[in-house]
Amino acid sequence: MRRLVAEGLEQGAVGLSSGLTYTPGRYAGNAELTELCRVVASYGGYYCPHHRSYGAGALEAYAETVELARRAGCALHLAHATMNFGVNEGRAPELLALLDEALAAGADVTLDTYPYTAGCTTLVALLPGWAGEGGPEEILRRLTDEGTAERIRHDLEEGGSDGCHGVPVDWDTVEVSGVGSAALDVYVGRTVRESAALRGETPWTTARRLLVEDRLATTVLQHVGHEENVRAIMRHRVHTGGSDGILRGAKPHPRAYGTFPQYLGRYVRESGVLSLESCVAHLTGRPAARLRLPDRGLVREGYRADLVLFDPRTVAAGSTYDAPRTPPTGIPYVLVDGRFVLEDGRRTDVLAGRAVRRTPVSG
Repeated sequence: MRRLVAEGLEQGAVGLSSGLTYTPGRYAGNAELTELCRVVASYGGYYCPHHRSYGAGALEAYAETVELARRAGCALHLAHATMNFGVNEGRAPELLALLDEALAAGADVTLDTYPYTAGCTTLVALLPGWAGEGGPEEILRRLTDEGTAERIRHDLEEGGSDGCHGVPVDWDTVEVSGVGSAALDVYVGRTVRESAALRGETPWTTARRLLVEDRLATTVLQHVGHEENVRAIMRHRVHTGGSDGILRGAKPHPRAYGTFPQYLGRYVRESGVLSLESCVAHLTGRPAARLRLPDRGLVREGYRADLVLFDPRTVAAGSTYDAPRTPPTGIPYVLVDGRFVLEDGRRTDVLAGRAVRRTPVSG
């Protein structure tokens, strides 16, 4: 595994990510991850975990990754660093205090968030980790076995499965955003509980039906965030914007299309949570520095002219939960490497993008 990580970094990867609430990432132990992060550190990369919980035990999960990175001597970037579910309402200051303590001790830590309260994942991801062992066909087999399906339901609805971040699922917060089978389109845009009520059955029966008939392809939004947490975290000095966008499904999360204009419109102009200058840094210079891109992220002579020209008076996310694929407004020009890809609000036929690879760190 160390050899494979080194190979990826030599080919230009900027670091290592891990999905520690997802199969198979949830099976990785800290000793294993620490060894891999030591390889990442030797190449000047960073570790970017989707850590073990954003719900019950979220703060402990953040502390775990900070300590892991410290032991490995590796830079750390916390992916979509939210504090979600009812157990974490108002607890963002605790996360920020943890970060401040690590920074004061010399850690190289940054984080990103999306400017929305809903999360996005797959319906199957909510199931307990043991139900995922063996792969998709084994999951489907367990779901069609009455006894095993009841055990899954108990873990999900009563115990709080690890897939649902240790919190008993609230079907009122789980909205179907996409399905693989067109025959199931009627579920899209409705919560699992709403769909269950239409069918006159329990939410678990509906969820189980979806998982089986859609062969685990169903994507969902989870409305489990807290606005005060979102605002507090985005103010932090090492915060960067991140979309974490998933484009699958008829009604994907609006962050896929709207994250960055949402920051500039709602959180700068409308609410003043961030100043314009600070927000631009959150979205450009800081991410480029985290990625160690030597010629991007700033408007400076000799840098790549990757530029977004927006009107601060009108820029806004056009995308909403009801119309998530609506383009933003107030962005008339976009240049990639000095060439217009958006001009007078219209797409051009210019394809100026290219793969951006890690810049080797000497010494």
